[in-house]
Amino acid sequence: MAFQNKNLSVIAYANGFTLWHYKANEALATITASGYFSSVNSLMNTGDIILINGSNGTTMKSIAVSSGVVTVAALS
Repeated sequence: MAFQNKNLSVIAYANGFTLWHYKANEALATITASGYFSSVNSLMNTGDIILINGSNGTTMKSIAVSSGVVTVAALS
């Protein structure tokens, strides 16, 4: 299944930082794959955080955007 905009929401926004939430009936490995969120790259910024609820669990990741490609990675 592909990214669905209706499953993405903003939890909080302040000073250029956004805390996102995404919920879908897909495995976390699919949702966290590079490029999954690239269709909304103009909305997301490097340093944003996303809380993801997938079919097999929940995770929180940091967002990086480079050349229109959105990637998510473990929080450091």
